[in-house]
Amino acid sequence: MSSIPTLPGVRSRLVDTPRIRQHLIETGPDDGVPVLFVHGNASSATFWEEVMLALPAGTRGLAPDLRGYGDTEDLVIDATRGVQDWVDDLVALLDVLGVDSVHVVGHSLGGTVVFGLLAAVPGRLRSATLVAPGSPFGFGGSGPDGAPSWPDGAGSGAGVVNPEFARRIGIGDRSSDDPVSSPRVVMNSFYWKPPFRPAREEALLSSVLSEKVGPDRYPGDAQPSPNWPGAAPGRFGPINAISARWAGDLAARVVAATPKPPVLWVRGDADQIVADGSLFDIATLGSLGVVPGWPGAAQCPPQPMVSQVRGVLAQYAAGGGAVRELVIADAGHTPYIEQPAAFQAALHAHLGG
Repeated sequence: MSSIPTLPGVRSRLVDTPRIRQHLIETGPDDGVPVLFVHGNASSATFWEEVMLALPAGTRGLAPDLRGYGDTEDLVIDATRGVQDWVDDLVALLDVLGVDSVHVVGHSLGGTVVFGLLAAVPGRLRSATLVAPGSPFGFGGSGPDGAPSWPDGAGSGAGVVNPEFARRIGIGDRSSDDPVSSPRVVMNSFYWKPPFRPAREEALLSSVLSEKVGPDRYPGDAQPSPNWPGAAPGRFGPINAISARWAGDLAARVVAATPKPPVLWVRGDADQIVADGSLFDIATLGSLGVVPGWPGAAQCPPQPMVSQVRGVLAQYAAGGGAVRELVIADAGHTPYIEQPAAFQAALHAHLGG
């Protein structure tokens, strides 16, 4: 069923829900303790296969392709709802599968979706694991307190995505001919810490290339803005959905969640994507002189992504939630692929706890 060959022991099927036909890969027994895995941007459920196969006995791994990715039905993401389209899709999937409560693991954009699940359905989560999660204040375009740098969210969203990178995804480009826009080069430069190269590089590249591309798909539409860098998030697509414009009160809702499932926050010590000073944040690039016209830190500071996540989780813990932060050495943005033994040990302990 999957367009990308799966590893032995991984099952693949399509599941119809009232919202969307979702592609799902599974491992373990149907009556096992369920663990839901949520992938990040420019990837798919394929990224989770090794982690799912290594789960403890008696555990059921579930990893869907999100709306806009992989082999899931190609429907538009309403960015004005923030991450809620994905949250509602996942809840509908769990309902159809008959899963009342679940451990959930989310990576990058998928970590932001897990923040959405913590805010919307905390009573259905046995635990949450956040792997290099995007900030609940949105990706880009906000300062230390999480407030948008500009009222229209300029500095975040589809308008700051390299259009040539999106074009190359759309045509399925597997080359290594450009250090900035070739999907293979971007993956190997930023998804993990160079010179690491994954054993399943070709399958993971196919996963990157499975994202749906277009003005209302990836990266989404942009609107002209009088604020630097001249573009604000539009209303469609995944990068607008995680923008500062549409994040709303997600962080406050996470802090206020009741009950509070235990949270494990895992990140690599060399992450260049989700970082205080991310190389994917237009304000960071402006401060380095890479993008001209930056108006300065007073108006448009580089986003302190890690500090924002830590601050929200500290408030979550102060309200009674158990939180553990784990920094994995010699790893970039995807520590569960780069350092699987360290990641799996922490995950298994968290699931058992």
